[in-house]
Amino acid sequence: MTTYTIDGSHSHASFTVRHLMVSNVRGEFQRFSGTVSYDDANPAAASVEVSLEAASISTNEEKRDAHLRSADFFDVEKFPTLTFKSTGAKAHGDGLALTGDLTIHGVTRSVLLTVEEITGEQKDPWGSTRRGAVATTKIKRSDFGLGWNVALEAGGILVGDDVKISLEVELIKQ
Repeated sequence: MTTYTIDGSHSHASFTVRHLMVSNVRGEFQRFSGTVSYDDANPAAASVEVSLEAASISTNEEKRDAHLRSADFFDVEKFPTLTFKSTGAKAHGDGLALTGDLTIHGVTRSVLLTVEEITGEQKDPWGSTRRGAVATTKIKRSDFGLGWNVALEAGGILVGDDVKISLEVELIKQ
């Protein structure tokens, strides 16, 4: 089993959520870290731990970001991190199906994280060995206590409940 750390400067943790029932808002968490244990010969033994800094949320709109950091949403003063810790893995095509505990806003739920791609290892110019992975999941924000919303005059709601999460990580072999 090989252990890797996430290279935050070459990785991306993003989300997409419906806005006004007509378009999607995209955002990201700009600061996160984690470790991955993985063996090409035994993918089912893989394990992942990731921690995202809630206050690092960015949607490129400062007023919205401030609202997302408030008690209406992430309440970053009370819940400074979002975490994922895998509890099981199995081979899934060229990738993995990871089950794990996702904790947001102090609420933990089991989720399925689909690792769609795991690249081979490459040496970098500085002597380290790296590989990459792309993973996705979809959650309901209300399942994690993120229920703030506004009813729209024409029907529907301001912020959708379904959130698509995408991780694109570059990993450094330890």
